Order: sequence, then C-alpha cells, then structure tokens
Amino acid sequence: MRIIFYTGKGGVGKTTIAAATGMKLAQLGYRTIVISLDVAHSLRDAFDSDVATSAETLIRTEKQMPVGENLWIQEINIQEAIAEYWDEVYNYIRSLLNRSGLETLVAEEIAVFPGMEEICALLYINQYVREKTYDVIILDCAPTGESLRFVSIPTTLEWYMNRIFKLERNLAKVAGPVIERVSNVPLPRDSYFQNIQSLFDKLEGIDGVLTDPKITTVRLVTNPEKIVIKETQRAFMYFCLYGLCIDAVIINRIFPEGVAADYFELWKQTQRHYIQEASHYFSDVPIWKVNLFSDEIVGKAGLQRLGDSLYADIDPAERFSERRPYQFQERNGAYQLTMRLPFLTKEEIELTKRGDELIVTIGGFKRHVALPRSLANRRTTGAKLSGAQLVITFETG
Repeated sequence: MRIIFYTGKGGVGKTTIAAATGMKLAQLGYRTIVISLDVAHSLRDAFDSDVATSAETLIRTEKQMPVGENLWIQEINIQEAIAEYWDEVYNYIRSLLNRSGLETLVAEEIAVFPGMEEICALLYINQYVREKTYDVIILDCAPTGESLRFVSIPTTLEWYMNRIFKLERNLAKVAGPVIERVSNVPLPRDSYFQNIQSLFDKLEGIDGVLTDPKITTVRLVTNPEKIVIKETQRAFMYFCLYGLCIDAVIINRIFPEGVAADYFELWKQTQRHYIQEASHYFSDVPIWKVNLFSDEIVGKAGLQRLGDSLYADIDPAERFSERRPYQFQERNGAYQLTMRLPFLTKEEIELTKRGDELIVTIGGFKRHVALPRSLANRRTTGAKLSGAQLVITFETG
C-alpha cells in the first residue's frame, strides 16, 4: 500500500501531475485511485471528455469513478458525505445557527464548518487502507495551507477526544435538562456525541498511516518563480514539522532550452536562477523537472505524455526517501532543530538568520531552512555536529 500527496501553491499544476501519476501507475499494473482534496475540484476536468458524465455519475460524484483500467478518481461531495457521516453533528449546528436568527439556507451553508471536508477524506482513505481496496492512493491536495490543516486533523481530533469530548458529553447529560428550561438554546443530544465517537473510531490509526514513510510520502509541486519557491520552502518545513516524509520536489512548467524567442529570454534566465536556488533549498530529496508543454495537458493522451516525461525511467510508486530531512522538537524546555547531514565532518558551523529563514553554512555546504513562527524571533544559542546529525538549539521563550 502506498499513499502519495501531491501539493503546492495554487496554480502550479499539481492536479495535472497527480492525474498523470495515476495514469502511469495504472499502466504499470497498480490498482490506483486519485482523490481530490480540494473543495474546488478540477480532477475530472483534467481527464476532459474521457470521464463518464452519465446522470448517475453526476449525482454520485463522491464515489469512485472508473476512468480506465486499474484507475479510479474520486471528488468528494461534501453534502452527501455529511448525510453519510455527519448527520447528527450537522443537524445540531444547523439548528443552533437557525435559532440565532440566520435564514435556513444560510444556516445550512455555514453549518459545513472548516475541517468537515478533510475529515471525510480521511475517512475514505482509512477505509481504503483497512480494506486494501487499492495498491496506491494519490491525493490531489488543496493549496498548501489547506493541505497542512488536513495532515494536522488526526492529532487535533485525538487531543479533543481525550481531553474535551467526555467532559462535554457528561455535562450535556447532567446540565442539559436544567439549561433547556431557562434557555432556548438547544444542547446536543447523546446521538450527537455518538456520531462524533463513531467518526473517531473510523479514523483510528490514520495518524500512524500518514506518518509512516514506508506508506505515505509527500511530493511538492512548484514553479521556478520567487513567490512559489518560497511557499514551497515553507511547505517543506511544515510537512517535516508534522512528521511527514517528503520524497521529491517537482519543478513544473520550465521553459525548454529550445524556446529561442528573445521575448522569453528573461523568463528563462529567471527560471534558471530559481531552479538553482531550489537545488540548495531541497538538496535532501530528488528534484524532478518538467518542461512546459506546447499546449495544455488535458485528457488521457495529454496526461500519458506528461506521465511518460516525468517518470521516464522510474516507478512512481517507489519511495525516493524514507527519512525526514530535519525535525523540530522540544528538549528540557529548549527547542532544537535536528538536521541529518551524513557526509559532513568539518566543525566550523556558521548560522545566519534572515527573516523567518535560518541559513546553515558548514565549510562549502549551505542549507536554507524555513522556521516555524514560534522560532522565527528566537536567537540560536548553539550548534553541534554529532555523527550524521547537526543539532541547533534556540533560546527559550
């Protein structure tokens, strides 16, 4: 079983690359599903007219749709997923908003609170993992911020269930009848809590699946442009922070060298500069480069061309790294950044901070590391090279 995230800044082409990867895997004989985690789905558009558009398919868009031999796609329909998984929770929130004075239709829209889509996706993923329905699950992620919320949900939900859930449930049982006599604000019934408990049970184990590098890896899609590369750098840091393994960075839409028109010369120079920067930022993992095609990539034929170009001699299901390039942790009240640097032996370490970025220089080696907000304003207090690891310590808060 393999799970592969494709994520990056909006508009970098991650949906097309995720779809092309699914095509390539299916051709290699893997039973593959590509799941869109973006509320604004465009996965079906990537396959163009090749995807069935019967009335039944259009109505049941949250279910798996076959698009070829060994290949399925899934665009989650949040309203149907709510009816399947969130019925009691959704109805309670909707009635609460309705009592506050919101019109029924507005209350129904607002009752789909942030996180519902991500949890529904996690439910499907965990189900497929448990039932071994597919060999490979490709996740076409929403833009970076939403993707990070997605991977943080299992930890957040576990904290809520262990610390808050039982207290809320007991309080509703004891105080509910009293409060309802003096207030018109409805309190959740026990069926509401049963619904949440059932959801949590269905999600059990998903956090271990997502953080197991033998199963799950992240591939960051970027373009050779300043703003996009910087966001990719931050995403790289945050996925490391959440414990996920990044096994490749894909630089998409590079102008081919054969494009000789003077109009594009500055663009080509700019791209070469940021490709070189990316090689410094992401030197821990393979960097794959994809040229800009002469026309848009849509439909099976276009996706196959892209897949053949990107994965000419490799199997996309392989793991190209199983190690976390670096990790942040707290030790005895102090925060530490641990970087794996197996081939460095020189003891002269220079640390430079520039904004929210830490630049580590050891001899001729230089590494740029984006820092979490909680560390961006803290000074470094020490660094030591111990075997294959560099440990950097930050001042306490």
